Amino acid sequence: MVKNMKVLAAVTVIILFGASFAFAQEEEGGFDFGLSIGIGANTIGGEPYSSFILSPDIAIGKFGIGLELILNYQMNEPFPDSIRTEDWAPSGDQTFLDVYLPKFRYIRYGFKGEPLYVKLGSIDDAILGNGFIMNGYDNTLFLPERRIFGLSFDLDGALFNFPYIGIETFVGNLAQLDVMGVRTFVRPLAFTEIPVIKDLQVGGTFATDRKPGLYDPSATGDEDPVMVYGADIRLPILTNQILSLALFSDIAAMQIHNDSDTGVGGMVGFGGRLFGFMNYGAQIRILGADFIPNYFDYAYDMFRYENYVDLINDKYGDRTGWLGSLGFAFLDDALIFNVVVEGPFALSGPATGLDDWPHLSAAFILGEGIVPNLSLEAIWDQPGLGRDETFFKDILSAKDAVFVARVNYSIEAAVLSLVYQYTKNPVTGLWESKSGIQSAIKLF
Repeated sequence: MVKNMKVLAAVTVIILFGASFAFAQEEEGGFDFGLSIGIGANTIGGEPYSSFILSPDIAIGKFGIGLELILNYQMNEPFPDSIRTEDWAPSGDQTFLDVYLPKFRYIRYGFKGEPLYVKLGSIDDAILGNGFIMNGYDNTLFLPERRIFGLSFDLDGALFNFPYIGIETFVGNLAQLDVMGVRTFVRPLAFTEIPVIKDLQVGGTFATDRKPGLYDPSATGDEDPVMVYGADIRLPILTNQILSLALFSDIAAMQIHNDSDTGVGGMVGFGGRLFGFMNYGAQIRILGADFIPNYFDYAYDMFRYENYVDLINDKYGDRTGWLGSLGFAFLDDALIFNVVVEGPFALSGPATGLDDWPHLSAAFILGEGIVPNLSLEAIWDQPGLGRDETFFKDILSAKDAVFVARVNYSIEAAVLSLVYQYTKNPVTGLWESKSGIQSAIKLF
């Protein structure tokens, strides 16, 4: 009883302090403040919960901070036993940071691609360089059971009128320090001021997963770190609004610590935007044994242990591969549809690893204002297509597919959201479909 009351007291203090600070700053004219209160219903760990959600947002210029304070409770239990205390008190192998850092949805300054970009909290689009090593890594796939607090930080010397160097960094979980990456780059010809070649970029990347078995209950916990390092080059050819085009190439090596086997892979490709609304890209890849391209991808947390086991068991041989992407963005990016498909041309032996088969990723966003009162976000990510049935039959079966969708219906300040997820449970390791309803009122 005392423990639960302390938890509730801590929640109350956080709420009151955050709100009073925001209002005080707004009166000075420096801050923009928003606050929404919501209720919802979710299934967490196989148990039904109702939720009370408080979401304050504070912004000034390019700086912003957002909190999400959730109280999950069961209606059929007496207070305070009805409250899910795991959300507010560390349990099991959780630390204080595991529990309280994720209360921040985000802390950010700037936007990806700007000279200075910082984001802490939920990050669903982490990329380093051309994406051959890390491309679209997402640390939000375990919501609502578990929110993870990560870091993305980029600094370009152009911010200080020194456009010759820059750095990109990423940490998936600051409480665990598991998935981490850093890329440094130079523009060796920036001093020439010659069009095209002055923007030539040469970079080097190192990324690692220190805990490959973190979210898999069958893992022993003493898995060796996976390390990937490589070099890349990128040359923007066209940068106008009608047509943009960039050429790029990567070479990378992958190794498991204390394992003598090292996999090597490389790719050449191009990509850009056509007529201001069409995104396109293509790659040709030459991949050696024990190498997986785009290793840290969108669904990495779902398959990290399976990929690790495949590498340990030498399931990947020499192969050549391809990647194609096509997308559309209309109405100032309020309507977006992107599809990326990748796979092998040929294999040196029988296909046994997950990456030996085609991989499909698709995203659809319907922003506010296109359909009255309605907005939608949906993501589908599925590897191993054709491994069990044909390519299209595997898509229909949704085996090993990660699917996340959110439909919002808003009337003035009120928003009703239907959320659906098909993902792996980080505790049981089983694939589960989850749905929930949330309603919120934007007070400010």
